Amino acid sequence: MNHFKRLSSLSIFIVATLPFVLNAEIASLDTGIAKLEEVVDYQILDGQIEAVNKSTVSAQTAGVISKLGYDIGDTVKKGGLIARISSQNQKSGVLEAKAGVGQAKASVSGANASISGAVASMNEAKATIARSAAAIAQAKASAKEAQANYAAARSEFDRVKGLYAKRILTKSQFEQAEATMRSALARVESAKASQQSAEASRVAAVSRLNSAKAALTSSKANLASARAALSSSKANLSKAGQQLGYTEIIAPYSGIVVERHVELGEVVSPGTPIMTGISLQEMRAVANIPQRLFNKIREHKSAKLFVDGDNVGFPTTDLTFFPYADPLTNAFKVRLNLNSSVKGLFPGMFVKIGLEVGKEKHLVVPTTAIAYRSEVTGIYVIDAKGVPSMRQVKLGSETGDGKIRILAGLNEGETIALDPVHAAVYLKEQHEKNNTQESIEENSAEEAAVEKQGEEK
Repeated sequence: MNHFKRLSSLSIFIVATLPFVLNAEIASLDTGIAKLEEVVDYQILDGQIEAVNKSTVSAQTAGVISKLGYDIGDTVKKGGLIARISSQNQKSGVLEAKAGVGQAKASVSGANASISGAVASMNEAKATIARSAAAIAQAKASAKEAQANYAAARSEFDRVKGLYAKRILTKSQFEQAEATMRSALARVESAKASQQSAEASRVAAVSRLNSAKAALTSSKANLASARAALSSSKANLSKAGQQLGYTEIIAPYSGIVVERHVELGEVVSPGTPIMTGISLQEMRAVANIPQRLFNKIREHKSAKLFVDGDNVGFPTTDLTFFPYADPLTNAFKVRLNLNSSVKGLFPGMFVKIGLEVGKEKHLVVPTTAIAYRSEVTGIYVIDAKGVPSMRQVKLGSETGDGKIRILAGLNEGETIALDPVHAAVYLKEQHEKNNTQESIEENSAEEAAVEKQGEEK
């Protein structure tokens, strides 16, 4: 009898404490509120990845391919030697151009020497002209003085001659006066001769000066011609050096060879394609925008790139819109310039591109709150008693920040379980505990009846 009493008391205790256990489990559920939020609406379009740097290097000079540094699939560093062209003709051109430069420099030096000589001749002629002018002035002064002396001597001679004729003066006095006059006349003639000589010297100096000026003009013309020839020779040397440089084809950027167009020993001419390469360091995505969406997308200038089922995407605002439509499809081309942080992209890959077309308010919940049960998609909704129940919902697109739009099946303000696995486990435990409680209550009733029968006995 005591055994039945203890069992009955235990059953009553379990039944009484079970709600507290359930409440403790409910309180441990991680819950949230379904609410309206302003989210960005994206138009999802198909896009393709392409390399920013993709080019074909071509020959810029004629010759024979003597070396090929890389082949298809090889990685090329920037500045690497892609190919070498036979350079014998180009080297000869450089040597010839150098010889032309040397000859032109010699001509310039000769013209400079001629100019120096002409300047020296001019200076010498000018000095001679100056000396001749001084000599002419001095000769004129001497002639004037000699003329005055001759006039005085002639007057004295005439006087002495008259007195000698009258036998007043002696013959010796007459001869002395005559000699004085003749000497003065000789000095006059000498001064005139000196003046004529100085004037002749001046004329000759002027002639030499004019000749020197003509020589200077000619030398300057020769110098200008020599300098022009030197500039032309230097240009030819630069061109020849450039042609020689063209014999080594250098990689303009680091990348991968995707196509080789020539073979070793092949004759090439300027413009012949050598190799085609791409760089994987810079990528961009391109897509075609329907005409009806072009203005909206261009207004917002925001997009996301989704790769291989990624629902978060890589955001970008660096968009380039082509300002013309394809005449066949009436679609506009847009280019998304991606930064180097986006990994795993290769030219030719197909991707999804979300282009912003506006913002609207939608009912959203965390993507982690969605429960997938076979073909059913639902959310565990918490009722007023704190008990979760599975409810089927219709999903929209993800917002890109860990949330997803709910199109139907859920109302704003409802409480949901953020962890559907935890909610499912809790719901199963609740069912089991409810079954246990019912069993305990049935046992308690049976025990009470047995106990009552025992007391009656």
